[in-house]
Amino acid sequence: MSTASLPPVAPEVLAEAVEALTARLRKKLDAAVAECAGKATEGADGTVEVRFGEDTLVTLAPGPSGAVTEAGQAVCSCLLAPRCLHRTAVLGAAPIADAEASAEVEAEASDAAAEGVSPAAGQVGALSVEPVPGSTAASGPGSVEGVVAASLTPAQTRAGAALWQAASEALAAGVTAGGTVVQAELLRAAHTARLAGLPRAEAAALRVVRGLRNAREQGRGQRLSDLTAAFRELLAGAFALASGAAGPGAVGGARRAYEKGGSLRVLGLCREPVLSATGYGGVTTHLLGPGGAFHTVSDVRPGGIGRAKGAGTASVALGGAVLDHAGLARGGLLIAGATVSADGRLGAGRSVRATPVRGAAWSEEPVAALFARPVREAVAAALDAGAEPAGGTGPELLGCDVEVLGAAEDHLVARVLDGGPLVRLRVAHPHPELAHTANLRRIGGHPGLLLRVLGRPDPDRAATLRPLAVAPVPGASPTLRLPEEWLGRADLGYDRLQGDHFPRLGAGAAAPAPVPGGPDPLADAPLWRVRRLLETGVAGGRRAVAEAARGADRAAPAVPLRRAGLTGAAELAEGLAAEADRRPRDSFGRLVDASSDAYARAWLASAVHLEAAERSLVLASWS
Repeated sequence: MSTASLPPVAPEVLAEAVEALTARLRKKLDAAVAECAGKATEGADGTVEVRFGEDTLVTLAPGPSGAVTEAGQAVCSCLLAPRCLHRTAVLGAAPIADAEASAEVEAEASDAAAEGVSPAAGQVGALSVEPVPGSTAASGPGSVEGVVAASLTPAQTRAGAALWQAASEALAAGVTAGGTVVQAELLRAAHTARLAGLPRAEAAALRVVRGLRNAREQGRGQRLSDLTAAFRELLAGAFALASGAAGPGAVGGARRAYEKGGSLRVLGLCREPVLSATGYGGVTTHLLGPGGAFHTVSDVRPGGIGRAKGAGTASVALGGAVLDHAGLARGGLLIAGATVSADGRLGAGRSVRATPVRGAAWSEEPVAALFARPVREAVAAALDAGAEPAGGTGPELLGCDVEVLGAAEDHLVARVLDGGPLVRLRVAHPHPELAHTANLRRIGGHPGLLLRVLGRPDPDRAATLRPLAVAPVPGASPTLRLPEEWLGRADLGYDRLQGDHFPRLGAGAAAPAPVPGGPDPLADAPLWRVRRLLETGVAGGRRAVAEAARGADRAAPAVPLRRAGLTGAAELAEGLAAEADRRPRDSFGRLVDASSDAYARAWLASAVHLEAAERSLVLASWS
């Protein structure tokens, strides 16, 4: 039999398996999980098998979604099964399934039939099923209208409290001690949140679990800063839920809610490849609607990088319009009976009708208005939109005209025209099979080039833009010279810039001037000390923060913060260090384990303050 990958496992299945183990077996679980690496083989009838010795065989039989969603789909041949170490170790070694994605894959055919849309068209994707008002998918107890509650129910408050407790324990343990048992407690709390109608909280918990796993396995794509942000989001959301202060935006919706948008004329802006760490790939086409509102049409399904590359020319299933994503990105649609989600995504309901219309060049109104807006004002609006609880995957798009100054390390340096700031242009999607990196490298080889850029501002870096598409600056020289069929712009993820797309250098062209670095308020501010303290806690847990505090004068790290006027950050960092090192004693004077609740509160307060301070510095860097 050939080797195989373990199928994804539903969070509740793993949590139940870990809970069934004895305390003695739990201590051996992480070692057993490590032993499962590379042992999976293909079994009969689509099953996956893992053998332990000669007499013990664990068999996983995934359901229609490709994931193990029931306890009976994982069996072991040993005498202690199902409460055995072998079965639990295999479940612990398997990837965590996205519960909503698995459920939506199984429901996709019925939803598509109700909408009159073919699943093969890709508009009803595994990442986001799109029911519209009036369909069978939007009625009954699980309807979209019933998902967003006006106030929290007692069950939701209890689920938030359970999630806070599990997240606090995981934070206190850190990556070093955050093994399968700690992860299982988070998964159990995540499942409770799901049952209580809190899909956003469940998703935040699953991101933390996946981050812990990647960090413990030293995954190539794992960054400690990402896991720190995931902990901050999970703890902040759980705290709001447990206190009863969370609003409908924090509750979220299990399925994307669509509202009637009437007649709508949208103009294509660009295409963006979509590639997730969980094996999904596809494309999102960005559109401009009335009043400068951004809209999207997405086609994201399982398939990884291969699908992300091919989806750029896949058909658009929207109201019978005969267009592919490449044509839509440079054209437009007149939509009757449009349905629009809160984050601007266009639905493909049965009543939707769409007619292709002529697109608009970036030099024509209303698209040209995107590039005429003052850049700091546009950045503030984009970052605020990306921070909304019900928002999309990040900030809105930003348009500006720049002069390329040259390459510096892993980015390009450019200056916004008409007296704007220096900005850094970084690759939007670094996968080597996508065109972003090669295109930015070519652009960097032409200092002095004038570009019209449409991209997404990076909320975590000073004056940084991640370009999705570029075009010539109207009436400027030197600038790009693009083919007529590209209609005046290049999608950096799909179109590949060639030498003849750039202006020719004269024979006596002067050598390029040194590329200026420009100020970086984030790097220059002593906030990195707070960030390092928070990340130390995530990596090594509460003990690591306490040891760092004991190893030097506890007040010393706060001195530079106070000198820079960051008094709030200094006080919160000192409070975190003090709480981490707090060692309570019982009535007999014996040391006892401190509660993780107060430590998690101190960590969260410092993390939220740091995020706000850094966001202010990022916005100031665009001035």
